[in-house]
Amino acid sequence: MYKLLIILLFLLSPAIQAADYPVRPIRLVVAYAPGGTTDFAARVTAPKLGELLGQTVVVDNRPGAGSLLGSDVVAKGAPDGYTLLMADTAFGIIPAIYAKLPFNVQKDFAAITQVMSVPNALVVHPAVAARSVKEIVELAKAKPGQLTFGSGGVGTPLHMAGEQLKVAAGINMLHVPHKGAAPAMTSLLGGQITMVFPTLTLAVPQVRTGKVRALAVTSAKRVAALSDVATTAEAGFPMVDATSWFGLVAPAQVPRPILNRLGVETAKVLKLAEVRERIEAQHGDVVGNTPSDFAKFIASEIANWTKVAKAGNIKAD
Repeated sequence: MYKLLIILLFLLSPAIQAADYPVRPIRLVVAYAPGGTTDFAARVTAPKLGELLGQTVVVDNRPGAGSLLGSDVVAKGAPDGYTLLMADTAFGIIPAIYAKLPFNVQKDFAAITQVMSVPNALVVHPAVAARSVKEIVELAKAKPGQLTFGSGGVGTPLHMAGEQLKVAAGINMLHVPHKGAAPAMTSLLGGQITMVFPTLTLAVPQVRTGKVRALAVTSAKRVAALSDVATTAEAGFPMVDATSWFGLVAPAQVPRPILNRLGVETAKVLKLAEVRERIEAQHGDVVGNTPSDFAKFIASEIANWTKVAKAGNIKAD
């Protein structure tokens, strides 16, 4: 009888935890420096999610190693629902380019929901003579190894978009990793690097003020915010295709009832008019899918980027 009681309590413990959850603040890790689009996705979601859950959701920036440091913090975090990660496109890229990782993206994390997606653009410093993708490619061929492109770190979408262009155009450019997309844009604004492939969230304000020049958008279709800017496909480089996504994940062993509650409450947040308006103002699209659909999406991203990495022989140290 005693053993049966112990087994019953063990089986019921996840449900008991979920019934009380949350009883203290929740940490939402962003694996980049403040100011980038991943940081925006976290900060637009966290306050309202906290209100619905009845506890503060604190955004914790842990930049470094192209998102590996912050992601590892969550992978090794207690599986109790109090440590979450705002994952991004790099989540699907790093398994494709690293021979060894401190965690397994699909085994050590549990998907909650995709929050949003945002197209990327190719932008250059105004001092760069090129005014089209064709011209930047010609410039790179004339100055092999001299043109530089910045990113938020190895394996981030900004990095992979640059690698895609290198392969597609047969050019040699130098990759300059940063601790986030925002620091990469700061380097571009200062003229320290030639180009960046940022999200429209970061690119559009700088394009409109003339601080950078947009040569292309890397989405399948032109975007309203930069309607006069061609797509990379229109420019003759359809292989350069990078749309950034952002979504919530947790350590793998978090009880299913807690994951479900986080998914349901986040979906409510994404339906709020003020949240949708803020995301759309940053040229993003609201998603809000189920944990199962988000997990399938991450798996498809890993498969896609693995093909890209193999085609371009792209590897990280």
